[in-house]
Amino acid sequence: MFTGIIESVGSIRAIVPQGGDVRVTVQTSSSGSKGADLSMSDVHLGDSIATNGICLTVIEMGADYYVADVSGETLRRTTLGQWKIGTRVNLEKALLPTTRLGGHLVSGHVDGLGEIVVQRQDARSLYYEVRAPRELARYLAEKGSVTVDGISLTINQLSGSTLSLNLVPHTANHTNINDWKVGSFVNLEVDVLARYLERLMLGDRAADTVGNSESSGVTMALLQESGFLSRR
Repeated sequence: MFTGIIESVGSIRAIVPQGGDVRVTVQTSSSGSKGADLSMSDVHLGDSIATNGICLTVIEMGADYYVADVSGETLRRTTLGQWKIGTRVNLEKALLPTTRLGGHLVSGHVDGLGEIVVQRQDARSLYYEVRAPRELARYLAEKGSVTVDGISLTINQLSGSTLSLNLVPHTANHTNINDWKVGSFVNLEVDVLARYLERLMLGDRAADTVGNSESSGVTMALLQESGFLSRR
């Protein structure tokens, strides 16, 4: 688990195809940001590091890098397939029981890709609008939390599946958001509590649902039957 508070901005050193999937090498020294290098002194083989919001398992490491295998599922679900040598990535080591939970609980399991559709300056902040996949809209809430490229952010407003975000100068200086442009795609992870709440509300019906189609989730009828909506 992670918090969505970025520790460092690294970069991709190598991407090696491995017969259908890939192996990536991530440089952990700070890349074009004001943050510190990611210390590898307390990292062990098998540990997890969130890399642009993707939970990757360390299979090899050195003082300033780590190597991870990436499955086909991860390539399909995330922006990793678009990475190139030199791509800057947000880095966060897994939280400890003593870690301050400055953001929110983040699993590092990407739910889908969002597209940057608006970018502008808003006083000293940067304002973005991100169009999320339609099927993720039901997990998003105004003033709720969302993880974007590994960054824990608050949703200012929602319009359908498009969410607006304001990022303060500190976040801009310590993450890779200055690389985001209109048309860029970003990794999205919804609040884990929203996903589990949906499954819990389905009860025994959860075993009968197939895939992630909207018809298999929480419906207005189910909310009414569960007492969340009044019958009129």
